[in-house]
Amino acid sequence: MADGTSLATSSGGGLIRSGWLPNWIPAWCPTSLSHLVEAEEKMLQCIKSPYSKELLLISDGNRIWTLSFVHTTSNKTPIVLLHGFGGGVGLWALNFDALCKDRSVYAIDMLGFGRSSRPPFDENAERVEAQFIMSIEDWRCALDLEQMILLGHNLGAYLASAYSLKYPSRVKSLILVEPWGFTDRPDNPDEERQIPIWIKALGAMLSPFNPLAGLRIAGPFGPGLVQRLRPDFKKKYSSLYDDDTVTEYIYHCNAQAPSGETAFKNMTVSYGWARRPMLQRIDKLHPDIPITVIYGARSCIDGSSGKNLHLVRPNSIVDTVAILGAGHYVFADQPEDFNQKVSEICDSVD
Repeated sequence: MADGTSLATSSGGGLIRSGWLPNWIPAWCPTSLSHLVEAEEKMLQCIKSPYSKELLLISDGNRIWTLSFVHTTSNKTPIVLLHGFGGGVGLWALNFDALCKDRSVYAIDMLGFGRSSRPPFDENAERVEAQFIMSIEDWRCALDLEQMILLGHNLGAYLASAYSLKYPSRVKSLILVEPWGFTDRPDNPDEERQIPIWIKALGAMLSPFNPLAGLRIAGPFGPGLVQRLRPDFKKKYSSLYDDDTVTEYIYHCNAQAPSGETAFKNMTVSYGWARRPMLQRIDKLHPDIPITVIYGARSCIDGSSGKNLHLVRPNSIVDTVAILGAGHYVFADQPEDFNQKVSEICDSVD
């Protein structure tokens, strides 16, 4: 097109409107959909339980990549896993076998992430949120699930809450793991957890770009960059893999067209605070829906959301659980404790 904008094919087969820079990046980055498929298959090869995988068609021609662990003899409410920002279904590799022992488990790549379609998102934060919510509801309808236990990590926790506000009859229980986007941005910038000057400078420089733009700009150095910046991921999954399987998966999830990444950027203000903090409206959630907030005791994420939820929902069940020895990725840091606690929460609502 004459204005430097073209249409690129998304991982789900849809079209993404993008400018010259995103079109140039794939040739520079050592990634592709086939690379992501291969990386995900390596992540999932350790799973012992039977499961199916498919791209489920939803509205607007988009598709949601889905792993289904269907328990044919159980009447228990299924649990649905929503990953965090930059994640995908493969990061639940340490949890699937334990969680699907006596109930069905579903995990999806959220719209704009992983192997799901990567459509254009609105620039308005409220409308972006609505796009995510509708994609989850369309997906639920496609599988004909009557009710779900929704478990979300990070951004997934925020979207699970937003979905529950709109479709309360479909949610039996809400499990928020290290939730993002609940608290308001501090009025005093000095209170922003004493952000180092170099991070503020970098944030100002990269503000016009998506959060992970540097990963794509790094081109062939991108995979090594992930390994150097996040060596902890290799350690988290060391019981399953002794190579770079996890960091390769994370790289290929995030070096693709930045659809969900752009959506997230449009939902935030400086340094990652939510434009529409969830605590401002979570009191409107149906009082019969119990909420459990799970934190890693070693996490650097603000842990006040659980306490604040108690304050705004005084007549509803709100439990807060701290997993000892775990950081932000609780489900990978201490998977046995996490799986046991999640199973107990699920059993308590059935």
